[in-house]
Amino acid sequence: MLIKRIIQLLFLSVGGMLGILFIPELLELLNMQDIPFINTPYTLAVLGAIIFFVATFWLVDYVVNWIKVLEEAVVKAPVTDVLFGSLGLIFGLIVAFLIVIPLKDIQYQVFNTIIPIFLTLLLGYLGFQVGFKKRDELVNLFTVPNKIGKKKGIAEEENEIEDKKLKILDTSVIIDGRIADICQTGFLEGTIVIPQFVLEELQHIADSSDVLKRNRGRRGLDILNRIQKELSINVEIYEGDFEEIQEVDSKLVKLAKLTSGVVVTNDFNLNKVCELQKVHVLNINDLANAVKPVVLPGEEMKVQVIKDGKEHNQGVAYLDDGTMIVVEDGRNYIGKHIEVLVTSVLQTSAGRMIFAKPKLLEKAAL
Repeated sequence: MLIKRIIQLLFLSVGGMLGILFIPELLELLNMQDIPFINTPYTLAVLGAIIFFVATFWLVDYVVNWIKVLEEAVVKAPVTDVLFGSLGLIFGLIVAFLIVIPLKDIQYQVFNTIIPIFLTLLLGYLGFQVGFKKRDELVNLFTVPNKIGKKKGIAEEENEIEDKKLKILDTSVIIDGRIADICQTGFLEGTIVIPQFVLEELQHIADSSDVLKRNRGRRGLDILNRIQKELSINVEIYEGDFEEIQEVDSKLVKLAKLTSGVVVTNDFNLNKVCELQKVHVLNINDLANAVKPVVLPGEEMKVQVIKDGKEHNQGVAYLDDGTMIVVEDGRNYIGKHIEVLVTSVLQTSAGRMIFAKPKLLEKAAL
């Protein structure tokens, strides 16, 4: 293998340099420095190369395997991770070089050899880590929209900015499925972003041993396939990750902050977290409640009483959109279609609830 030959050649070169530097001191300790054919640079290099290569022969395979693992990791990593990590590494090495220059004037060997090596490794590592972990903030820094241009009305500018915001989907809204219909109707504009960590969570759910979870996960994957292939909307996969954050919801909030995007969800708790952290959020449940038919007290409607209510003598009916109707004195009408009169409407976090009473009773009271 070519890589193995390169590693062996590197070991021979390092051994040759170490031989030239340290074998003379070893010969002096052994009182062999007067031997003419040994104490020459070429001989010292050959001896050092042989000794170092033999001593580290067992390390070659480990180094080759480590390089292969590193190569696979770099190939699988997103381009932005590699690019900003490399830029951070280069910046760290430049800083280390500038710091090491004054140390060369100090006569002590520790300042000339050990400290420069230590600083180079330390600052190179720190530069790579900073560039890698701050890549999203750096990308956001260089992609700030240009505000210089022809003047427009305030409302028009706000609408354009809103349309350009990234719509970041969370796992719950993908599994729910209604997002595909909303995209198809054209009410959701701009670019749809599906983070890689959301895809991984969705795949984990689809591989679950629980049948219900597995079906939900597969439904979510089908919805994504429909959005990407059948709908005329721009869909992008965000391949980055926030390794220092464990929770997927926290990663979504972080991504929305960095990109000034909008989180699309139907998770009540995530909705509240986004509001607390000043992140714009679109809740599908809020949209569904908003487009439900408006019902006012005093209106009449015809419903079918399905079951008992929680309170005494109550009946429960439902509209086609799932809105619950609590019918006072409706227990005797279970299984029947009756006309009811709306008495009040209650809006809760779980949805809309309508209270009504049978119209027949209203007429009897009159």
